[in-house]
Amino acid sequence: MPYDDQGDYPVGYAKPPRHSRFVKGQSGNPRGRPPGAKNLKTLLNKALNERVTVTEHGGRRKITKREAIVTQLVNGSAKGDLKAIHILLEMLRDIEGHAEPDHDRFTEADAQILQRIRARLSGATE
Repeated sequence: MPYDDQGDYPVGYAKPPRHSRFVKGQSGNPRGRPPGAKNLKTLLNKALNERVTVTEHGGRRKITKREAIVTQLVNGSAKGDLKAIHILLEMLRDIEGHAEPDHDRFTEADAQILQRIRARLSGATE
């Protein structure tokens, strides 16, 4: 940056001289996130992808913790655990909610019903 020889820039509180504003090679946030620090998503994925040994049907095999959690959740739901059923149904709604509906299977009556539901949810009157 050019020096302030003309003096057209006011120097004062919170306005350092242009030539000393930024030091070459110095980070703008020297006390920021250290290199190699991982965020929560990375740590969670790493922990869920660790392999554990499980015993099924008299045999041992290695699966990821993610698979073990899903298996336990489904087994708990099958046994009638209401909390597990609720969690599983929420997960299924999330998964199925991302899928686009197949509009070819909708009839005209279905389209009218969907339009009424959308209007009701948005607060508009018919």
